[in-house]
Amino acid sequence: MRVVIAGAGIVGRSIARELLGNGHRVLLIDRSPAAMKITSVPDAQWLLADACEIVSLDEAELADCDVVVAATGDDKANLVVSLLAKTEYGVPRTVARVNNPKNEWLFDEAWGVDVAVSTPRLMTALVEEAVSVGELVRLFTFQQGRSSLAEYTLQGGSSVMGRTVGEVTWPEDTVLVAIVRADRPLSPSPDDVLEDGDHLLFLSVPDAEAALRTMLGTP
Repeated sequence: MRVVIAGAGIVGRSIARELLGNGHRVLLIDRSPAAMKITSVPDAQWLLADACEIVSLDEAELADCDVVVAATGDDKANLVVSLLAKTEYGVPRTVARVNNPKNEWLFDEAWGVDVAVSTPRLMTALVEEAVSVGELVRLFTFQQGRSSLAEYTLQGGSSVMGRTVGEVTWPEDTVLVAIVRADRPLSPSPDDVLEDGDHLLFLSVPDAEAALRTMLGTP
C-alpha cells in the first residue's frame, strides 16, 4: 500500500514509522525546511512542498496512492488536502487529523474526509475506557459518523452475563466483534459464555447505542 502523509511533524513521522514497519510505502510532504528530518525516517520518501497546492500533489503522484493522511497542525490545511485528494485525484481513503475539537464538525465527506481523528476526543475515550465499568464507551467513530466502535466492560448483574453469545440478540445494526478476557482478544463464537469482567467490543451505528446500553446494563 502506498501512503502519502501531509505534515512531517512528530505526528506525521510517527505514523510513517508505523506504516513502514508494517511493510507499506510512505511519502512525507511538508512545506517547512525545518521539518525535513530525513534521517529520523530514512526509509520514507520525502518531498519539500506545500501539500495544499496542486503542483505539489502532482509531484507526489497522489493519483497512484491508496491512502492520504492529512496530519498537519493546521485544520484548514488538513481539510484542503483531504478535499483535493478526493476530488482531484480520486484517492480511495483519506484520514485527517483534527487539531481543534471545535472544528470536528467540518471533517466529513463534504470535505473529502473518510476518517477524522481527534486526539483530544480519542484521549477522552481512552480515559473513560480505563475507568468505566458497566458503561458503554465510544472509542472511535468513522465513515463520517455513521459507524462507531464502542467498548463495554461486563459487571455483576448484567442481563447478558452467563449467557452464550449465540443466545443474545443484539440490537439492529450492532455486531460483537471481539471479547477481551484476561488481556487476551477472543473472536466471539456462538458458544462463548459472557463472563464478569469481559471487555466487549461492538461495531454499531450511533442510533443503536441507547438500546445496547440498556441491554448490557444491570436490571
